Amino acid sequence: MKPVANVSAYRFVDLNDAELLRDRLFAQAAALGLLGSVILAHEGINLMLAGSHAQLRDWTDGLRRDPRFADVELKFSESEALPFRRLVVKVKREIIRMNQPTIQPQRRRAPGVDASTLARWLSAGHDDTGREVVMLDTRNGFEVDCGRFTGALDWRLRSFSDFPQALAARHAELEGKTVVSYCTGGIRCEKAALWMQREGVANVVQLDGGILKYFECNGTAHFDGYCFVFDERTCLDGALASRTLQ
Repeated sequence: MKPVANVSAYRFVDLNDAELLRDRLFAQAAALGLLGSVILAHEGINLMLAGSHAQLRDWTDGLRRDPRFADVELKFSESEALPFRRLVVKVKREIIRMNQPTIQPQRRRAPGVDASTLARWLSAGHDDTGREVVMLDTRNGFEVDCGRFTGALDWRLRSFSDFPQALAARHAELEGKTVVSYCTGGIRCEKAALWMQREGVANVVQLDGGILKYFECNGTAHFDGYCFVFDERTCLDGALASRTLQ
């Protein structure tokens, strides 16, 4: 039996035709027999789809023919079974809800650190300037319970929209350090980094591609446990294979 292919991706970009785009992307995915979800908003796209490798390539090739998504980074993995039960393409207010309209990553991106550089920093215990590195988990508390970077700050968020309030209460923990915000695939940590910059955190970067990209490059070096995902795989290990919580 051939394994199921999975793809995830996001891109912050101005979309003024989200409803029309929703109809087109749904029709293309349905015709190919794909399952999963695509979220569209004025600020961009977030997707998680499953099918065969050929089906996903057909759909993502079509997506990339739109100049706005030409350079979207795709993250592929495999699973033994379909992790989704239906196909959903929705238009929402935000692709990840923060409730802070001044944060517009489609207009300005926060500085980032790539997965290989971060692994080197964590091995050294400091960044390239010699400053202490602190990992800040921007995911919900139950996701962190599945796994996190060793020693990462966990503010026990109930939802991502709680992040601004949590930062206001814990701002002092970040002073004098290089703060690396991270999440599953990069969406939340990108918004979080912009918010921290806005609130005066001096040295902050996001982990480009999130935990999934880090696993792809480094496995679980400096990471304890697994990465929670919002589908029937539940958690992924360093090889991006599904794991069941004990």
